[in-house]
Amino acid sequence: MRVLFLSVISFFVLFGCNSLRNNDVQVIDRIPDIDPDYSGVTIPPNIAPMNFVIQEEGQSFKIDVTSPADNSQVSFSSANGIVRFSKRSWRKLLEKNRGGEINIQISSIERNNNSEKKFRPFSVSVAEEEIDPYLSYRLMYPGYIAWYTMKIVQRSLETFREEAFVENQILDNNCINCHSFNQYDPDKFFIHIRGSKGDTYFVDNGQISRITLKTEDMPLGATYPSWHPGGRYVVFTSSKVLLSFDANPHKNIRCYDLLATLILYDTKENEVFYIKESDSLSYYQTFPGWSPDGRYLYFCMAAKIDEAIDVESIETIHYDLVRKSFDSESGSFGETEIVFDAGGMDKSVSFPRISPDGNYLVFTLHDYGTFPIWYKEADLYLLDLRDGNYMKMNINSDDTESYHGWSSNGKWLVFSSKRRDGLSAFPYFAYFESPDKVGKPFVLPQRDPTIYDRMPLTYNIPEFIKGRIRIKPRDFEKASNEQPIIVTTVNPEDAPPGWMEITKEENPSEVEHGNRK
Repeated sequence: MRVLFLSVISFFVLFGCNSLRNNDVQVIDRIPDIDPDYSGVTIPPNIAPMNFVIQEEGQSFKIDVTSPADNSQVSFSSANGIVRFSKRSWRKLLEKNRGGEINIQISSIERNNNSEKKFRPFSVSVAEEEIDPYLSYRLMYPGYIAWYTMKIVQRSLETFREEAFVENQILDNNCINCHSFNQYDPDKFFIHIRGSKGDTYFVDNGQISRITLKTEDMPLGATYPSWHPGGRYVVFTSSKVLLSFDANPHKNIRCYDLLATLILYDTKENEVFYIKESDSLSYYQTFPGWSPDGRYLYFCMAAKIDEAIDVESIETIHYDLVRKSFDSESGSFGETEIVFDAGGMDKSVSFPRISPDGNYLVFTLHDYGTFPIWYKEADLYLLDLRDGNYMKMNINSDDTESYHGWSSNGKWLVFSSKRRDGLSAFPYFAYFESPDKVGKPFVLPQRDPTIYDRMPLTYNIPEFIKGRIRIKPRDFEKASNEQPIIVTTVNPEDAPPGWMEITKEENPSEVEHGNRK
């Protein structure tokens, strides 16, 4: 018999010489409470061990894992309810049941009265399709001012290995943010560093280039990036963002655009362009995202209000989902067309992300404004780009769902959710079989399954990547001491009305320092 659980007490001690005899077995007609709740989920065949804690009364616990593929069973035990699977046995278990399921039954043991409670088994489905091997995210304290200690890390989804590739402690404690990868490539990406080391740092096959995107002709710099699939172009939002505070416990922090437009950066020519609208109206434009074929740029847009922004006027700003056609040969855009009229529902759209096959788009829908990470009502919606039908996804909770992304094969979603404590965002995953068949979400597995109860950090901007990043934190430190390359603004005359009269803030808002989730 193989032993999967190796941490607290051995199978031999509990169920060998001292095994219960003639014990009273009570069958409990429900599945046991476990944390994280992995019951009924669909998982990738290459995911790290799904360790969990049994949250039931008992002096010890017995766990029986059944493989329907060959009708085999493995039993192991826990003295304290913490269940850890060995990596090797877990991998064999998933490979054997790929495309099927495994069944787990838990029994609690009370040795004082020789009794046993046997709970109803629960199943875990194992998909055929793998998940990308790595996930990148920023780790930081939740809130709006805590950027002094942060790092951007890569985590192996096949193991528990986590390592930082950017750390702000060696970059004068400046904010680091907006990591963005071209086509899930760990060797082609960039990050933003703000403050004294402030610039955009592009990585290409081990080489780092420090690029200054903020110029006199483009005074507000760049954020919220999206790579064109071809790798030559990047679209950013250039914006001035403000915060307001409210006594409403569900919206005590509001983030909104005072100004926001889109810009296109040509990495080949080191040139940046304002993306111009054909009419004379003023808009807020943000959260760009390319279609997989690179022919369309999707983004969020709202009509700019003329009066001074206050709490009441913020609630009248609603962002629609729109798109423009794009010619990659000339670098030119077509007219803006509405894809999803959120304003007609008195709602607002953020974070449009398109599936790799180009058929579906997931976005966050919330009451008003932009940047919904502090909005409890924010939920994920799925839009079918082929027929325009949309639906609220079944992976939502009663708390905030915000940033999200697709795996490279389009079968897995990752999204940030505050469902656990309402404060910190953790990465959750869901299997995407079809719009009406989306798996129950599960949180990122950890070696120590109790860590989420003790972790004060939030996971920011989870992004799938196809491999391990080779760049190290000291590489960015070295690059930060190099002379930056300054871009050329090609069409300053196409800046939005009144844009060039903006003066730089002496004290940028905390959100502009990069505390964006």
